[in-house]
Amino acid sequence: MEPTDSGPGGFAAGQLKSFVERIERLEEEKKTISDDIKDVYGEAKANGFDVKILRQVIRLRKQDADERSEQETLLDLYMAALGMLPGSNA
Repeated sequence: MEPTDSGPGGFAAGQLKSFVERIERLEEEKKTISDDIKDVYGEAKANGFDVKILRQVIRLRKQDADERSEQETLLDLYMAALGMLPGSNA
């Protein structure tokens, strides 16, 4: 027999409610963490750090060394092609 909390479509309403509540709780935690991160960036800025560069450093630290090296090589290649590096002609 179906559980007593089965909804009109034949699914367990209690299980659905549990999923929804968990997602809502995690979304709230995500917002709190996002606000905390924003506060840390604000604190860094107040202490004289360039937040734009700090964000780049954070992004680069997430990459593995090979991926970072490949991107740096491509960036140098593109910049040289556009004459943006010392000694490059475009």
